[in-house]
Amino acid sequence: MQIPYEILGKVFIILTIVTITGIAIALLLGAYSFKRKRILFPNFILFMLYLFYGPAKWICRRFSIRDTIVDEILVELRNAIMLDKFRSTKGLKMVFLPQCLRHPECKARCDPVEGYQCTKCGKCDIGTIYKAADEYGFRVFVIPGGSFVKKILRLYKPQSCIGVACYPELSESMQGAAAYMPVQGVCLLKDGCFNTEADVEEIIRKMEETSV
Repeated sequence: MQIPYEILGKVFIILTIVTITGIAIALLLGAYSFKRKRILFPNFILFMLYLFYGPAKWICRRFSIRDTIVDEILVELRNAIMLDKFRSTKGLKMVFLPQCLRHPECKARCDPVEGYQCTKCGKCDIGTIYKAADEYGFRVFVIPGGSFVKKILRLYKPQSCIGVACYPELSESMQGAAAYMPVQGVCLLKDGCFNTEADVEEIIRKMEETSV
């Protein structure tokens, strides 16, 4: 039987065009929702951008658009969609902070399960976040990597959480956690491997949401 290469080629081209068009529509809707704070077709946008994450970033770069907009859209849409559930959820609540927020002279011990044990020395913003977390009933974990999040979630089974990270890591982590609990994400103001900065006011505001 002769393989219909011509037909297969046409089908492939049509599927490629449809996919690229779908991604472009999702990006436009996402950008509109992100800027106007008015969510349009959120499930479609999340589905398309998570499924075609790489191609979506390629399209942005192709048109000289910063590709982090894809992650920003995913994080902010997820925040908006899950906000009401996050506000109303009771039980154990957590905040996950990246270890790169620690002061260069930090002497905190790293527990093999719970991550760095902050001593609240006052040299970085982590102590301020701990203080607010005590007030609003959150438990804070300063983690060296994503594997710690999985261990902590399995061990403590929280009902909701706030994640702090750079946009690419945040969008990926929120996708996984959202299947189990309401989540909120706050992006770092300055990212990198060390000496990063967090939007402390925004993190505290997210915690305040649960007391509304």
